[in-house]
This record gives sequence, structure tokens and C-alpha cells, in this order.
Amino acid sequence: MYASGADLQSINPLVTVHPLAKAVQKHVLLMTLAVYDSLLQPVPRLATWRWDADRTRVTFDLRRDVRWQDGVPTTATDVVRTLELARTSETGYPRAGDLGAMISISALDSFRVEIRFATRQAVFPDVLTDLAVLPAHRFEDVQPAGVRRAEFNRDPVGNGPFRFVRYLPNQRWVFERNPEFPADLPRSPIDRFVVVVVDEATTKLAGLASGELDFAGINHAHAAFVRQNPRLRVVEFPILFATGVFWNMRRAPFDERAVRRALTMAIDRQAIIDGYLYGFGNPAIGPVSAEHPWYGDIPDVPFDPQGAGELLDSVGWRTGVDGIRERDGRRFAFELMTVTSGDLGLEQMLQAQLRDIGVEISLRPLELSTFLATAQGPDREYDAVISGIPGDLSLGYVAALFGSDGGPLAYSGYASADFDDAVANARTASRERDIIAGWARAQQVLGKDTPATWIYHARGVQGVAARFRETTPDLRGELGNLHEWRLEGARE
Repeated sequence: MYASGADLQSINPLVTVHPLAKAVQKHVLLMTLAVYDSLLQPVPRLATWRWDADRTRVTFDLRRDVRWQDGVPTTATDVVRTLELARTSETGYPRAGDLGAMISISALDSFRVEIRFATRQAVFPDVLTDLAVLPAHRFEDVQPAGVRRAEFNRDPVGNGPFRFVRYLPNQRWVFERNPEFPADLPRSPIDRFVVVVVDEATTKLAGLASGELDFAGINHAHAAFVRQNPRLRVVEFPILFATGVFWNMRRAPFDERAVRRALTMAIDRQAIIDGYLYGFGNPAIGPVSAEHPWYGDIPDVPFDPQGAGELLDSVGWRTGVDGIRERDGRRFAFELMTVTSGDLGLEQMLQAQLRDIGVEISLRPLELSTFLATAQGPDREYDAVISGIPGDLSLGYVAALFGSDGGPLAYSGYASADFDDAVANARTASRERDIIAGWARAQQVLGKDTPATWIYHARGVQGVAARFRETTPDLRGELGNLHEWRLEGARE
């Protein structure tokens, strides 16, 4: 029994952004053309492939022994139909932009698919490891605009290591071992996989303690309680989720690099991780975590409140009689916009740390939709915002992250010719090493200019029944190593 805090958004990969839903699609019910191995290298799953000399055309050779749950063979028609639906704007596939370079998708025969690209593909397209292939015969009469209402979404047919059994809305998804799944492909020995919706943290704890649940994401504060139970253990793992403060560079004094750097130097990231995340995080130097394949090693800005104060002194911000800094008759006080939650512990820690160098913060918590409308609106009516940015392993994610026109950096209004040049070089590079060098340079420029102060890269935390072994997730996602799960003994 695998606990989810909410119902899976959908079992249809064309409409899903929910991480657990995507994991269930890729690793439980359906199959992707390729998957990542533990070294984050693409390896065959549903198909092998070969590139032409200039890497603008790839041919996939599908396995011939994979069948849908209703007995229909999985063929090239399924791949073509899935990709064509995905890149049609009416479908609304969230990663349609990652398919933009594809200029043609065709079935060469029943088990071969050719994809042509407008430009050289220096690396394997990540989207083909993320988008699970759908059964074309279940979408024959479904128009792109109707994909979100397709019957498949309530009664799916899969070809993965587990078969669909039943779905109880807002309660559970039940899958059972697929006896027809090819024996030479990695698969879990588990007979049944059940996703059960448990939206309350204490209920998850009770379910873990009683043995009703085998896996549950837990609150960081509850890890110590779980560790005390000999029938349970705590598993922590990296996730692509960076949190930072974005300074609105359209407003003074955040238009000054020295001020932004001083604020960054005043923030004790490790203290925040220890006190707010109970140790389940890593200090962030930039938006891309060290585990990400496109990470660029950049210089850290150390925690140095004394140096931060001296830097503010050097640009005219002197400590006033009440301890708050002043310059030209203006107090150094600003508003930090955040998303409303029951716990503003992170924001309050930032308040206290910046108060120590004479900077006063007031908090402006907003409901999520209002926050986004304000942060992304044309007027940018805020001083600074704090936001978490989820990610994935794709170049598209990194490009979006660094896209100052619509990505998170738009919160800051950041503009830099050096940065734009580095991003352009990364986006147009024809060799993988040049892509890596381009993104590394972009991260270095970003670290120097400090339009945002990155605080931490979060880590996921799960409570797991001790009878499960080999269950530590990695950057492939919560179920990326499902085939490695092993059971020791029966449920008590």
C-alpha cells in the first residue's frame, strides 16, 4: 500500500503533471520508449534505437512481445498516435514544447518508428523517457480536445509490469502483477501495487505504525517518530525542487548587485535546513542541484553576516538608532511575498536572520492563485518573492528555469548580455559537452549577479515498512527503481 497525499491527477500521461501519477504511468501501468538507469543514462525499455550520422533522425525498433492488457499487440501505431496527440496544441500536453523540434513521426512498419528533427539532437530527448506510450485503439475516436475526457482515463488498459484492476475516486488505484510482461525486462516481484489516498499527515503515521501502509511520504518533523518504530525505517532521497528568494530588480535597492549579495551573505542556509527541514535538504548555491546532470559548479556565497554588514556600509546603508539600516532618509525595510500556509517557519527564519544585519522584512502571504497572478502579472507589485521551483531531468526544464522571459527569473526582472549569450550557446550547441559548458557558464553568471538567493534543494522523506529492501528512490522519481523492491517475510 503506497500512500498519496491526493488522488492521482490522471492515469493518462498526456494530461498529467502530478509527479506520483507520472511515476505510476511510466513504471507501473505503461511503458516509455526508454528509461534512465541509475547513472541517469537512457537505456531501452519498449524499444531500442539508432541515430543517423547527423543526429537529426532516429529509428526506434519496438519489442514484438509486448501486449496491452486486452491482448492487442503494442505496435508502431501506438507510438505514432501518442506522439501526434502530444504535440497537437488542442491536447494540452504539458511538455508539448519539448516535442517542438520534431518535424515528422512515421511508422516504417508495424514495429519501427522514425522521428525526424529540425535540428541536431546532441542528447537523447528526455521527453521520450517521460511520456508513456498509450494504446492507439483506445483513442481511435478521441479528438485531441477530448483527451482529458477519454474513457481510458477511468478504465485504462496498460502494457507495463502491472495491470489495472480498479479505481475508486479519491480513495485508491489498484494494480496487479502482469503475467504477460516480458520476463527479460526488469520487474518487481510484488503481486499487487495499491495507491491509497491519505491526505492527513497523522493518518499516514497511524497507517504506517499499524502496518496498513507500506510507503508514505511523511512530514520532516515526523521522521524521528518513525525511526523509533522497529517495523519502520526512514528513507530520504534527492528531489528536483529548489527554493529561493527572488529580488525584484526593477525596484531599489534590489537593482544593486552589492545589496543582493549582502542579503545572500546574511542568510544561514544550513540553519534553515536544520531548523525548518529537520536536516532534510542541501544548501543551494544555484537553481540546479548538484545531482542534476546539467549542474555547473559555481562559487558559493558563504554565510557571513559581518561581511554582509560591511558590504551594506560600503554602499551607504548605515545602521540607524533602532538598529534598522537607513540611506538617504529611507529605512531598509521591504515586503516578502509568499504563498499562504499554516506554517511560515521559513519566512520567519529569514526575517530573523536579516534583522540581525539591520534589514526589516514584513510578510505578505497570499493564496496560491493570487500569488501567481501577482508574481507573473505585468505590474510586478512586490519587493521580493519566495518560491519553490520543481524540476525534472530535461534540458527543457533547465532552459525554462533560466528563461528570464517566462521562467522563475522573470520574478526578478533579470537581464544580462553575458547570461543571455551563455544560454544561447547552450541551446544551440550540437555536442553534449558544449551544452554542458554553456549551462555551466550560465549558472556561473547567475551566481555572480545574484538576481535570486537560493536557499535549499529539498530532499524527499518517506516512511517505509522495514520488510522492504532496496527501496531508496533517486532522481528518476519515487518509483524509478520499483523493479529493485524486495520483500523480506510476509506482512504481520
